Amino acid sequence: MEPIGLLKEPVVQILISILLALILSLSIGPVAIFMSKKLGAIDLPGSATHKKHNSAMPLAGGLVLIIVLPVFVLASNMWRESSLLFLFAGTGIIFLFGIVDDIHGLSAPKKFLGQFSAAAILAYSGTTIRFLETANLSLELPVLSVLSWGLTLLWVVGITNSFNLIDSMDGLVAGLTIIIASFFTFVTLVSGQVMLSQLAAVLIGLSIGLYFYNKSPARFFLGDSGSQVIGFLLAAIAIMYRPPDLNPGSTWFTPILLLGIPIFDTSLVVISRLRRHKPLFQADRYHTYHRLVQMGFTSTQAVFVIQALAFILCVIAFLSMFLPSLYAMSIFFTLLFMGLILIILFEKKMRIIDPDG
Repeated sequence: MEPIGLLKEPVVQILISILLALILSLSIGPVAIFMSKKLGAIDLPGSATHKKHNSAMPLAGGLVLIIVLPVFVLASNMWRESSLLFLFAGTGIIFLFGIVDDIHGLSAPKKFLGQFSAAAILAYSGTTIRFLETANLSLELPVLSVLSWGLTLLWVVGITNSFNLIDSMDGLVAGLTIIIASFFTFVTLVSGQVMLSQLAAVLIGLSIGLYFYNKSPARFFLGDSGSQVIGFLLAAIAIMYRPPDLNPGSTWFTPILLLGIPIFDTSLVVISRLRRHKPLFQADRYHTYHRLVQMGFTSTQAVFVIQALAFILCVIAFLSMFLPSLYAMSIFFTLLFMGLILIILFEKKMRIIDPDG
């Protein structure tokens, strides 16, 4: 095959996207650090009771993402896809609210305003959760549309926040994103959604670059602008993914398993705060990472365990897609039950470290 023809092969385009995104993110890192300092997007030590870092840390992750992503949109054919343009518009809103939060701090209602606005843009463009349409429910079209919109808003806002919440240790979110985006890249390529696969591939390269700067000892933090942009993009990719000619009964929960670790961590934190009558939106040290450290794991080991579990869930999600729906759903609900049991064990057996004393 001639070199020009080879460059048009989807797999080659994906590999090039990963490499270029990696190179750009590594190159932009120092610029993003400089910009975050100038903007005042700095995480100061001791600024909250749950923060344990020793020096002022730039919140530059979101800047890296928002600088590099438009380069790929303009340089590739992504701008020709209307659904992706709406996705990038929503991403811009998430970033703007996130960077303002990194600089000045925003109340929970203002954060939700930005997140729901971005999610509404996605839903308006037609990017909605559609498994209800294939579930043979006796519902009229207007009711199905309302339910699809509602589920889409809850999913996107929930996953966006889950990545913000789980961002509790250096390299954790970047590593999770590499794993999850890799699976989305593969499954979307198999389904023939080349543009979506390329977007997921760009996210892989970006996350590898972010990991370089964010791994311990970190040179910058992702900040709300970084973690929320990642969560928003993965939530949207999960909705846009269309499994090729597979049983809907074996695939409707695939995104839930792929994003299972952030979902589990968010569920654990929310339940912990509700049980202890703590504000839901007040940061603390009730996360999965902190529980593992309290059990005796080192920081590095705790991060590895979380990321390894994410990889295992992704593998299970992929294999379940090809099973009969009864077996696939049995696996899903078994994992759901195991997650609930783990939350109960964490809550019953572990001494919660309360930053408020």
